[in-house]
Parts: sequence; structure tokens; C-alpha cells
Amino acid sequence: MYRNFIAPSRGFTQFSHEIIRHPRLGSDAVRLLTWQLSLPEGARESLSRSAERARIGACAFTRAKRQLKAEGFIHERRVQGPGGRWVTQQLVSNVPLSEAQAVKLLGRSPASAQVAPSPRIPTAGAPTPRPTGGHPRKDHGENTSYRPPAPAAAPEAPGPEASGPEASGPDVPEEARALVGVLPLLSPALRHVPPGMREELARLAAGWLAAGHTSAAVHEHILRGLPAAGIPVQRPGGLVRYLLRDVPPVRQAAPPTPSRLAGMRECEGAHVQATLFRPVADETLCWFCRAEGATLP
Repeated sequence: MYRNFIAPSRGFTQFSHEIIRHPRLGSDAVRLLTWQLSLPEGARESLSRSAERARIGACAFTRAKRQLKAEGFIHERRVQGPGGRWVTQQLVSNVPLSEAQAVKLLGRSPASAQVAPSPRIPTAGAPTPRPTGGHPRKDHGENTSYRPPAPAAAPEAPGPEASGPEASGPDVPEEARALVGVLPLLSPALRHVPPGMREELARLAAGWLAAGHTSAAVHEHILRGLPAAGIPVQRPGGLVRYLLRDVPPVRQAAPPTPSRLAGMRECEGAHVQATLFRPVADETLCWFCRAEGATLP
């Protein structure tokens, strides 16, 4: 292989062959290191900016920086500068340095010499004091499913037409109350059903019982709607209310399928195994035995 090399007259940097041929540095790490070493004296370009200019991606930059820090070519430390501001000092060397050597060199550079953060555009408008006290203007009660009940109005004296058992409204059957009362025993996810919701859930369960469903069928429907084991239920009462909201019709049991052997009779003729046939009248022999008997002399 032939090589042609012309020494540049200006704009060049001398590198050791150990950097270019380092067995544990990838191509991105070598490019990042040589880019930093080629910068002019006093340049404050960060490693991330050099990687951006060298078109080294984020993942490749992280891997290259980790390799250079492991081999001692790059050292970093966090120091607190004037005004309590923390800055990161970075040291790039053309030869591997130990931690003690890097700390000694970084100690010569004060934290104030680092690049200050870029000025930010101030927020539009004059500063205003922080609002404290007062009450929210919006009623946030609509965001919760467990709103406190509204205060009941004073009961009016019932008139003569409102007397009787119809004035109190329909009562929830005790079977529906018992159905809801045993929900905490069905699953650990239903242990924290709010007591204030049991009356509402009992009215929903009464609709299922009135449609013809049994308590066992309602419990089975609720258990099928629970999440998998290990998944917490944040609002068990709301979940049960959602599951009992729509009442499906009761499934009618399918009529039993007639047996294929119904109406068949065992032949009384000479057979190796039992032979069944469907008689037309009161015959006791199958068609084969009757035909064979007819052919005998």
C-alpha cells in the first residue's frame, strides 16, 4: 500500500499515535478527543457542543464520553462558584491523567472562569405577589364520585291524600341489602366499599333481582368485572355501581337435546355384539335378522 502525506503549513495539531490507535477507544471517542484538542488556546467549548459540531449522536456521545473518562483523557467535577451557583468543570488531556493529577490541574482554574449560563428572556408583564388565601371560584365537587349528600329539606306534613304505605316509596328488599353486604367477603378488592354507597348499590341490585337474576349470578357478574389479581382498585364502590348499572335479560336455559338412542331397541337375534335398531312396530329383531330368517328354508 502506498501513502502520500503532505505536511500542512498551518491549522494542524500534533497527536500521539497512542490516541489514534488506542485499542479501547471507539471512532467517536477518538474524534471527540481530537476535536477538543484541536481547539485554540482558551476555548471554552463544552464536550456536548463539540459532539454536536462533529455530528456525533446522543447515544454515541454518551458512549464516547464514558470511554474517554474510563481511560483518563476526560475528567469532570462539580464546584460551587460565586453567588452559590454550581458549575461543571471539564478537563481534556492528550495523555491519561489520574484523579489526583486532574484535581490539581482543575484547582488552578476558578469556577468563575467557566462559561456562565446564557441570559434568559424575562417573563412578560410586571411581577405580581403570590396569591394566598381565599376560596376557589369553581366547584370542584363535580370531579369526585363521592360527593357529600345535599342537606335534606325540612319534611312537610303529609296531607290526607299522602297517607298510607305508598307515601314512603318502594322499599329495598332485604335480599338486595344482603347481596351488597357480603361484597367485602367476595374479594379483597371490595373491602373498602364506602358505607354511604351501600343503599345506592342495594337499589341497583334490587333491579337485578326483580329481573329474575339470583344473588349468586349477581356476585358472579361482579367478580368477572374485577381487574386481575394484584391490580389495586381505587374506587371499588364506583366499580360495583358501573357493573350493576345495566341489567341484562335472564338467559333462558336451552331445552335438553334429545338422545340419539331414544326409541331404539336391542335386537334379540344372534349377534357378536349388542345391536340396536329402531323398530317400526313391535318387532324384536332387526332388519338383518328378519331378512336372514326369511331366506332360511
